[in-house]
Amino acid sequence: MKAILVLEDGTVFHGRSFGASGESFGEVVFNTSMAGYQEILTDPSYKGQIVTMTYPLIGNYGINEEDVESLKPHVEGFVVKEASKISSNWRAKKTLGEYLKENNIIGIEGIDTRALTLRIRELGAMKAVLSTEDFDEKSLIKKVRDSKGLLGVDLIKEVTCPKPYDWNKSGKYNIVALDCGVKFNMLRLCEEYGCKVKVMPANTSSAQILEIKPDGLLLSNGPGDPAALPYVVKTVKDLLEKLPIFGICLGHQMLGQAFGGKTYKLKFGHHGVNQPVKNLKTGKVAITVQNHGFCVDINSLNKKDVEITHINLNDSTLEGMRHKKLPIFSVQFHPEAAAGPHDSEYLFAEFIKMMEKSKSKKTKYAKKN
Repeated sequence: MKAILVLEDGTVFHGRSFGASGESFGEVVFNTSMAGYQEILTDPSYKGQIVTMTYPLIGNYGINEEDVESLKPHVEGFVVKEASKISSNWRAKKTLGEYLKENNIIGIEGIDTRALTLRIRELGAMKAVLSTEDFDEKSLIKKVRDSKGLLGVDLIKEVTCPKPYDWNKSGKYNIVALDCGVKFNMLRLCEEYGCKVKVMPANTSSAQILEIKPDGLLLSNGPGDPAALPYVVKTVKDLLEKLPIFGICLGHQMLGQAFGGKTYKLKFGHHGVNQPVKNLKTGKVAITVQNHGFCVDINSLNKKDVEITHINLNDSTLEGMRHKKLPIFSVQFHPEAAAGPHDSEYLFAEFIKMMEKSKSKKTKYAKKN
């Protein structure tokens, strides 16, 4: 079946459909990962986006039941040079095309993904439409230009959990994960590091979080424009002096705003598993997993209270910060990987140390009083 991809600037790509049929709108971005397509598809941070894989052959190891980062895929569409028809892996349960079809996601193959990536790098991420029904280019250009983009849109309400749930029920430290689109591997690692984890919806109030007396708060990743989420920022702001906090990706952006900073949209975002990030305290460079189209403005932060800890070596954007007095830190990249390098997993251990120190102080204070 034929398929067509049309960008808002009028660029048109003709290809072959695999997966579902229909019409889908989203912001088209590119991901530089060679593998890990299943983790990418199920990462809730990609809600609202049509993802292009720059590696030419995708789908050769199929889809399994273990490598998921949420309960279902969230991308609006999937673009590849060639989709493998063969799934060669002992864990595979189905092909990539079958997986997309059963989840009603349109895939397109047979287009020049290098040309598409260069277009995005030149003009930036832009709105696009994928269709297997309408092939009138003028009609599609009008449709995509009339479609909503990501700016000012709250997408986390479409990916957050409907009600609180326990990820696991035992552990030395009791933490709340505020679900703005959390990846499962964040929860897996918190469990591995000895935490009892309760996942709560993004619209949970600070009072509701404090009711369960957590030792720490994990602010998760998530999709869309961080400036469109004032209710989450308010919750975070209310908890700044009450809990140790670890923010990841969108969670980092929520903290940045709670600290009084601003966010802005990147030209084409950071999507992939090979972004070099420098730790300013140690001088070490880690290769990191990233998936974000927005960033905290490094110049908008009050440097009296906030210390810059990590910088992206490709474009010098903010990748990490820490409050100078409070037990709070965050990173823009994904230390939980899935997929990608595990260079930054140590940050979960730092979160544990932070909670341990905070818990010890509370115990000493309680004994004195």
